[in-house]
Amino acid sequence: MNEDDKKELIEEFKKADGPKRLDMWDYALAQQVLWENIIADLQKIAHEQGVDKELDKRMEEDMKGAE
Repeated sequence: MNEDDKKELIEEFKKADGPKRLDMWDYALAQQVLWENIIADLQKIAHEQGVDKELDKRMEEDMKGAE
């Protein structure tokens, strides 16, 4: 969802009646859960493949370079 889509959704929500607002709210919550599950799966895969350790190492190097 880009910024224009976000603004359009917010404006639509402001103008909607009660039942439509509830539907929109339910949809947003479902999307949140979906993305939280996707992120959890990605983190699990990254951990299994050791990618998270590589990222931690790069972050530490960046932090030392920023000092």
